[in-house]
Amino acid sequence: MAPFTTVAAYVPPGVGMLAVGIVAEVFGPHGQQAPGFDFALCADRAGSVPTDLGVPIAVEHGLDRLAAADLVLVLPGAEFRTPPPPAVLEALAAAHERGALVAAHCVGAFALAAAGLLDGRRATTHWRFADLLARTYPAVTVAPDALYLDEGRITTGAGAAAGFDLCLHLIRREHGTALANRIARDMVLPSHRDGGQAQYLAAPVPEDGEDERLAGVLAWAREHLHEPLPVAELARRAMMSKRSFARRFTAATGTTPHAWLRELRLGAAEELLETTALPVEEVARRVGYGSAAVLREQFVRRRGVPPRTYRRAFTRVAHED
Repeated sequence: MAPFTTVAAYVPPGVGMLAVGIVAEVFGPHGQQAPGFDFALCADRAGSVPTDLGVPIAVEHGLDRLAAADLVLVLPGAEFRTPPPPAVLEALAAAHERGALVAAHCVGAFALAAAGLLDGRRATTHWRFADLLARTYPAVTVAPDALYLDEGRITTGAGAAAGFDLCLHLIRREHGTALANRIARDMVLPSHRDGGQAQYLAAPVPEDGEDERLAGVLAWAREHLHEPLPVAELARRAMMSKRSFARRFTAATGTTPHAWLRELRLGAAEELLETTALPVEEVARRVGYGSAAVLREQFVRRRGVPPRTYRRAFTRVAHED
């Protein structure tokens, strides 16, 4: 199927204004090189919808807009403990049945569960309500720690700002890393956080000189991906022992140095494959893999296809850029 171009976000009563802002910002225009998508908010019926801040918003479209959207997003609302009206559940099920991508973050996942779309699937939500989701819908396998979970045409994300991660993931998956990175830069956001990353840190990271050194090392690593970058070297630059560096790194990022570097390298490779005609061997060298064979192995394992297949899939996107 072609990448999505039309996006409809369902706005329930008591919708979170942060969630509205997230989807409007991500899928709205970002200048001439990223003009945005055909995006619309919709509700049970067009009109005024109350928000969590007590300030209503005007929604121009009813559920008919869901029938034409390539991507349907369900936003979190204050009344999530009560299933949406039958017409909403039917519209969500019909969207999925006709082949649309359906996604929700935070407590918006409860609506997908009520529509039966999460039965037999893994799903996540805000960690505070993960147990409630599991108890209410036992057919759903709830992963309370995941930032987002991609189950193909159904994707769920954690709470609050994880909505950005979910939306950027969908853009990256369907339209490529270059566009996702461009939008993230426009919003001054990290270009990618892996879905398996923890939703929250068990303990706060102390704000001290070590954190400043760690941030500096991470910035340096991004500029030196073509080098080997062993953890021992990163720790030396941070003026920490290898063990202390690994511990502080995981506390600050929610992932390990090895996993962070792997995703950074694969993301850089994706962008080069999308936006340049460089040979795969040169792409591998620029992102720090010893050979095209190593890049291919990592690409197949982590992305499901070899680099050349990935490049062909995004030829259209690269040409539009």
